[in-house]
Parts: sequence; structure tokens; C-alpha cells
Amino acid sequence: MELREGNRIVLLRSGAEYFPALEAACDAACREIHLETYIFENDGTGRMIAAALARAARRGVAAYVMVDGFGSMNLSRKLIEQMRHAGVHFLVYRANIWRFKRARLRRLHRKLAVIDAQIAFVGGINIIDDEDTVHGIPPRFDYAVRVEGPLLADIYPVVKRLWKLVSATQLRSRRAETRALQPDSRPRGAQRAAFLVRDNLRHRREIEDAYLDAIECSQSEILIANAYFFPGLSFRRALMDAAARGVRVRLLLQGRPEYVLLYYASRALYGAFLDAGIEIHEYHHSFLHAKVAVIDGEWITVGSSNIDPFSLVLAREANVVIEDAAFARDLGASLLAAIEQGATQLKRERWTEAAWPARTAMWACYGIARCLTGMFAYGRGKEFA
Repeated sequence: MELREGNRIVLLRSGAEYFPALEAACDAACREIHLETYIFENDGTGRMIAAALARAARRGVAAYVMVDGFGSMNLSRKLIEQMRHAGVHFLVYRANIWRFKRARLRRLHRKLAVIDAQIAFVGGINIIDDEDTVHGIPPRFDYAVRVEGPLLADIYPVVKRLWKLVSATQLRSRRAETRALQPDSRPRGAQRAAFLVRDNLRHRREIEDAYLDAIECSQSEILIANAYFFPGLSFRRALMDAAARGVRVRLLLQGRPEYVLLYYASRALYGAFLDAGIEIHEYHHSFLHAKVAVIDGEWITVGSSNIDPFSLVLAREANVVIEDAAFARDLGASLLAAIEQGATQLKRERWTEAAWPARTAMWACYGIARCLTGMFAYGRGKEFA
């Protein structure tokens, strides 16, 4: 992991801060926009960002959008054609989702945007309304960061490389693609940061190893907020070992399930965590979608990677690691406020008294999840046992 000095990184809390910042950056673009997202929805937010991309393309900016074939399978053809008609280049990553092959589970899950090779956005926020107004649920709890500085030299080639790869495999003409820009890597601030990706070639374990290194070196506090928390054996042991040596370990996890299988499978691990002295707080105020951590008030990660085998083994992910005490205080305060105002702490005594139907459901889902992991997370030995 190469930490670069001289970055300016701004924390963006949920869509309320992220979407206006992304739209403004698109409207200020002069030469090129690259946007990658798992979900691009035809709702108010999706139409707003699509319109910003179309405006940029009409004034001569080379605009490239790549979405995942599964996450964005319901994106309307009308919105796609509106963007293409304006001049936006649009690709779908692994569009044929119905052929049952292991490779079909390798999704584009990262959420990246790079504007003019000068500004980047990295995080966990999809292009979708993050507030459920129909059911009165507050906005999703999530984060992204806005990045300027030397880290662009690492982020920009990643989006260019994937666009070239996917466009080539889909036999689409690349004549319209602009030549790669020179990333603006001049110092913009004072933060040290690294850009990490997970793919199936050179970077299979970067994000997981960064987590493990930070956890194993922790001395005082670990605070993790993660939407889908189903860690492998090494990750579980690292957290338990940290708690055993006196580190306060707090997990902020989902209290409102979106995907039932992973939700209940992860809860099957709660007993072992609670026995080890790890605190578990379930967030009920809205849907928790964050994938962030703060360790020892200095080490931070923000990105798209959940702590489960599908993110850590199969999906394309992207995280930023930051070493900065002020940023850690900002993100840590936000997480602690969420714990105090929107979460419920699970107590060991009450957990052991859970009714048998709930326990049966948890362990059944755990068994299914382990079976799927064994089928698809090949090449990892007993890591996700």
C-alpha cells in the first residue's frame, strides 16, 4: 500500500452532500468525465446526474459511464438513449447476468468518478435516491470522499484501464475515446492517502490486507461501520485478538435488512463476537449502506467494499485509506452520533435468550452463505470458513 502525501480529501455524508458535489463537478468539467457505479436508477437522482452528464457531453466534454449489468439491470432504455443521444458513451459491465457461471458473480461494485483527471470521488454511494419517501424512511447512511492531489495518479489510470478492457471485449469502437490525460498530481493539501482496488488479477487482497494490517496494529480503538458484515476467519480472529489485548472494538451494522440471506448469516456470528467483548450496534434509523472504518483515531478507510466474501473475493471494489487525525475525528464523530441517535446495542444476555425460530433462521442462512462461498469464492482455502 503506497501512501501519497499532499492530498486534499473531503468527507461527503450520504447523498445530500455527494450528489450536489458530483453534479457541480460534472458541470465544471472541461475535458473528460469517467463515472462507474453499481446502481444507476431512473429516479430523481439518476435523472439529475444523467442531465449533468448530457450537458457536459453537449459542450464537448468526453463523458464515459459504466454501470453494472446486475445492479443496473432495471435502468430504462429511454434514459440510456437520452444520454447517448447527447454524446455520453455508455457501457454495461457483464450485461448477460442470466448465464449461470461463476464469472457472472464478479460484479462492478465500486463507485468512482474522475473529472478532468483533477478531481475524483470514491465511496459507497450509488446513483439512486437515498431516501425512501414512500415508506417514510430517512436517507441511507453512507459516505464518499472528494479527492484532489497526488492520489489522482493512482485513481485515474484505473478507470481508463477498465473502460478500455470492457469496450474491447464488447467490440465497441474506441475511436471516440480521448487520449489519457495527465493526472493533476500537484499537492493540494496535507493528507496522506492510498487508493486500493480489488480485482481478480493483481489486486485480489489489497483492501482486505489493509484492514487486517490496521486491525493487527491497533492499540486503542476500532470503529467499523459496514453494511454487509460476514467476515472470513482471519478477519474474525484479528478483531477478537484486538479485543483480547484491550482494544475497544465497536461494530455498527445493519438493523434494517435489505438482503435477508447475508443479514441473517452475519447475525449467526454475533454470539462469538459478543463473547470476545466486541460491541455490536444495529442501526435502525434508516438503511445502513456505509463501508468505512476508523482505527486508533488516525487510520481511516472509505469505499465500496463490504466485509463479506462477495466483496472481498468476487467484486471489483475501490477504497481510499487515509492517515489523518482531523479526518478521523470528523468521521468518528459522525459514526458515534449514528450509534447514539439511531442504533441499538446488542447485549450478550439478551442475545443468548433469542427465540429458537430466530436462531434456526440465522444458522440456516449461515449454512447457505457458506455453501455459496465454497462454490464461488474459490482459491481462498479456508479463509471464509
